[in-house]
Parts: sequence; C-alpha cells; structure tokens
Amino acid sequence: MTTSPARTPDELAALDGLLTDDERDTAVTVRAVLDEHVRPHVARWYLDGQLPARDLAELFGDLGLLGMHLQGYGCAGTTATMYGVACRELEAADGGVRSLVSVQGSLAMYAIHRFGSEAQKQAWLPRMAAGEAVGCFGLTEPDAGSDPSAMRTRARPGPGGDWVLDGVKMWITNAPVADVAVVWARTDDGIRGFLVPATTPGFSAPEVTGKLSLRASVTGQLVLDGVRVPADAVLPEVRGLRGPLSCLTEARFGIVWGATGAIRDCLAVALDYAAARIQFGRPIAGFQLTQAKFADAAAAYAKAVLLAFHLGRVKDGAVPGALTPELVSLGKLDNVRSALEVARSMRTVLGGSGITADYSPMRHAANLETVLTYEGTQEVHQLVVGEALTGLDAFGS
Repeated sequence: MTTSPARTPDELAALDGLLTDDERDTAVTVRAVLDEHVRPHVARWYLDGQLPARDLAELFGDLGLLGMHLQGYGCAGTTATMYGVACRELEAADGGVRSLVSVQGSLAMYAIHRFGSEAQKQAWLPRMAAGEAVGCFGLTEPDAGSDPSAMRTRARPGPGGDWVLDGVKMWITNAPVADVAVVWARTDDGIRGFLVPATTPGFSAPEVTGKLSLRASVTGQLVLDGVRVPADAVLPEVRGLRGPLSCLTEARFGIVWGATGAIRDCLAVALDYAAARIQFGRPIAGFQLTQAKFADAAAAYAKAVLLAFHLGRVKDGAVPGALTPELVSLGKLDNVRSALEVARSMRTVLGGSGITADYSPMRHAANLETVLTYEGTQEVHQLVVGEALTGLDAFGS
C-alpha cells in the first residue's frame, strides 16, 4: 500500500473552512502568544501548583481577550464565535489558563456588564478588560454546589442603607488574586448580587491547595465575616437565581469551545509521539490499534468543533434560533465528556512517557475531570437536556 501525506484533524474534516478571516487571525495571534509566554512554562506551573495569574491577566488584557465578546467599556466587542476560537487556543495550552480568562470575562465582567449600574460598569469594566483588575465569581458554597438555591451566604440591611454580608464561598477561581468579587447572597427579597472589593474589612480569600486537577489555576474560598458594603454595591438589574445562572450559561459557552482545544492538543501530541516512537522495527503510528485510537479521536474532535461552531453561529445570530441554556448544556455535556475520553486514550498511545509532565494528555485529562464537574456536573446537564426532551422535571426525583 502506498503512503499518503499525513493531514491534521482540521484538514481531514475540512474544519478550517468554517473560520472567517478574522477568526483565523484571532486563532493565529492567540496561539503565537501562548507559544511564547505559556507553553514553555505551563508544565512547571502545573507541577508547582502555581500560576502567575496577575501577569497573565495583564498579558491577555493587552491582547484584548478579557471580556472580548462584551461591548464598550474597553472591551473588544468581538463576536461570540471569535471568543470561542480564543477559548479553544487557550485550553489547548491548559484548562487553568482558559479558566482564568473565562471567569474574568464570562462570569465576573459579564455579571457587571449585564446587571450592573452605569457607575459600577465605569468603575470596574475598563480596568478588568485591561487586566489591571482581576475579578472572581462567588456562587458555589461548601454545602451548595449543584443546588445553588441552598446557599447560606446572607446579606442583611445595615446602618445607613449599607449591606452586611456573612458566609463562605468555595471553589472560586481567581479568588486569592482578585481585586473584586461578585458575591451572590440571600436577602429578604431574594438572591442578589454584590460587588465586594477584596480590600473590604472582613473579606478574605484563602487559597485552596492540594489540588490534583487544574493545578495551573488559582482557586480559593471567599470568607465574608460581617463584610459591610454600601448600598450601591448591589447589582441593581437582577434578583433571584436567574442572575447567576445566566452568567453560568455564558461561561459554559467558552467551556464548549475550550474542550475542543484539549482534544486537538492531545491528538497532536500523540500523533507526533507515535510517528517517532519505534517498536518492533517500525513507528507505532503504523499499528492498526494505534490508528483506530487516532480515528476515534479525530471523529470526536470533528463532532465537538462542529457543535461548538453551531452554538457560536446561533449566539451570533448567523443561524436562526436562540442559544438556550438547554442547548449550551448539551454542548458542555458532550464536548467535555468527549475531550476527557480522548485525553485518556491519547495518554495510552504515549505509554509510560504519558504519565510525565513532558506530555500534555494526562494534564488535560486531570484538568477535564474538574471541567466535567464545575459549572454544572455531567449529571445536572443530562437532567437539563432530559427535561427539555420530555417536559418532565427529574431534579430531586
């Protein structure tokens, strides 16, 4: 049999043709910056359990990545699809790096942009878009994860119209380095959002250590002990759980795209390794079982990219329909699940070398275990999609 020229997964599935010129330029630019500033260091960051988050925030701010899909206030105002393309490149480097950008832009900045007052937007968004200020998003609690309605953090009216917040948030990305926290708390009038500067007395953000996943990401708690904020700290344009849940839908869109980057990187690393690894007198890339793994990974990648692009085009209005939370749940559920399966499979191609930090698939696999859980577990998204298909609510059944 003759040997044909090797093709990339994008070439195989003709996926490059989906990109506009601007989207292609975005991918090239972001990848070049990551090649210079992140990829040479990310394995060490992961092993050390550290991330130069503030330095990266400034770098990504200069690049226009922070809140890039938002309009005004120093934000780039790109399409949602272009933001997704950037998320694909970021997670191809590391999921923790993508999480830094996602939490900053799609959770903290998005909450202020959509629900904040004009004064709040002017005070925070330009600095956050530039990477001069870092934000975090405080919803999850030690006893309230998949059921945020069970949150115990409370905000009560204080003297002179102020608010006093008490409670603990858990698993909060960026918390230890954040300048401002968007904190969701229970009030007598329902759940409200508050902007809490990190310098406020009674506020602390101890780091969560000992993680086995997303180690190149800064994670912490938010401890609010009699934290007093002024009346104008509350986000005025929303009350109830629809506020934080809409922010999570926004962030999940980036996860749908990020998962495709993890698949692409794992497959690329395994292909390169298999082409050079000689066993039984020939490259293991020529073995049938190895090629079967590559074929399955390429199919998973093509499906994941097509689904991500579809969500992007719907969100941008290029395809009729609405980007419903159920559609985003479908994308998050399947793309992350597929990415985790590919990461594990590509690790096996690397054999013993695959358990070292020299190769990315096992790092991606470990990171994806967290992505499978955060911003809605696999089971929660299955029930969201199930309810959409049947009209029956299975939560709590």
